[in-house]
Amino acid sequence: MRLILILFLALLLFACTTEETSRTFDLQGHRGARGLLPENTIPSFLIAIDHDVDTIEFDLVVTKDRQILISHEPWFHHHISTKPNGTPVTEEEQMEYNIYDMTYEETQQFDVGMRGHVNFPNQQPMEVTKPLMRDAIRAIEAYVQEMNLDPVWYNIEMKSNPDLYGEYYPYPAEYAELLYEELKTLHTEFDLFNRINIQSFDPATLIEFRQLNPEIAQAILVSSDDPFEAYLDELGYTPEIWSPNYNRVTPDIVQEAHQRGMKVIPWTINNVDEMRRQLDMGVDGIITDYPDSAAVLR
Repeated sequence: MRLILILFLALLLFACTTEETSRTFDLQGHRGARGLLPENTIPSFLIAIDHDVDTIEFDLVVTKDRQILISHEPWFHHHISTKPNGTPVTEEEQMEYNIYDMTYEETQQFDVGMRGHVNFPNQQPMEVTKPLMRDAIRAIEAYVQEMNLDPVWYNIEMKSNPDLYGEYYPYPAEYAELLYEELKTLHTEFDLFNRINIQSFDPATLIEFRQLNPEIAQAILVSSDDPFEAYLDELGYTPEIWSPNYNRVTPDIVQEAHQRGMKVIPWTINNVDEMRRQLDMGVDGIITDYPDSAAVLR
């Protein structure tokens, strides 16, 4: 009898543990897998796929010759960038290396991986450059097919700042048109439109893109405590996703977003306990620099 009781308790504990940790949610690799390989690069995207992400998140800027380049800043950030002469880009000069004033070919003279990253000590350094969006998506699609995996989604951030229109970023209408035309080409190759989400902190870019194709999902990126109405009134519509800083997520916010018909996908969570706490509040996805660490939650 005692043995039966022990076995029953063990099975009960296993069932409870499984219920607590086995979850369905959208796992997004932030800038690929920034904690493992250089951010926003093709190797980073591919290793994120190796760690079973559902969605690849990356950022866009525009070059002088109007190419869509993957980069978090519209300049070469001092944490990761090396100049063509082999010396590091400094914090004082980084904004002088303005991608909006460079051709794509000029951007390829800068390395963004061989120095590693001071804030990500486990990141493996490698020589690598910032890729064009079309090259990255084609590489990802080819890798997924080669590995016989389920198709991945793309969370594409249009980096934009109204204070820097015309200097570091295109104006929203031109930006949206450039991106949409390129995505249309990729859609004919890979049937992408139902696997894309466009996100931005700048409502103007989302508004312009929505006019080109209202069927492509969007996320409004949120960094303040302003109420839902402040964002939705400016947009003039309700996007598919509410994407706040994870520190601003509460059960009430999740509930209200869901009532308004939006999913909640917070950014950027690198602690497993915090991931678990967010999922307990009912968020629909996790954006993380360490998709490998989220394995315990799947």
